Amino acid sequence: MENTNEITLLLVEDDDIDAMTIQRSFKKQNITNPIVRVYDGLEALTLLKKGEVAPPLVIILDLQMPRMGGIEFLKALRADPQLSNLVVFVLTTSKAKSDIISSYGEHIAGYFVKGETGDRFSGLVSMLENYFEIVHLTEE
Repeated sequence: MENTNEITLLLVEDDDIDAMTIQRSFKKQNITNPIVRVYDGLEALTLLKKGEVAPPLVIILDLQMPRMGGIEFLKALRADPQLSNLVVFVLTTSKAKSDIISSYGEHIAGYFVKGETGDRFSGLVSMLENYFEIVHLTEE
């Protein structure tokens, strides 16, 4: 697990309970990656553009948020040459086919529906842990 500690998680989630559940699940499975939590896409984009989240990083993104939602954030992220290669996993309540298509159209790494993960949420966290262990991310 030595590679996992190098990857910072940027959690873009407006719901405090969902954010706590995600953070607890990582802690429960002894995943000690630093987690930076922001409340919407606008806040995430601002931090990323200012370089305030240490690379390498992976983004866990909700779609339904105030000010700037997930799809709008993804479009802005992919349009920025400095940020366009960042890895994003969507974790949202939306099962809408249009959201799934739009998200994958912006080159996300995976789309997960919160309600569907239920008891299997620990499996999702394990999948992310394994991803962190084997993936090679750029530090730019």
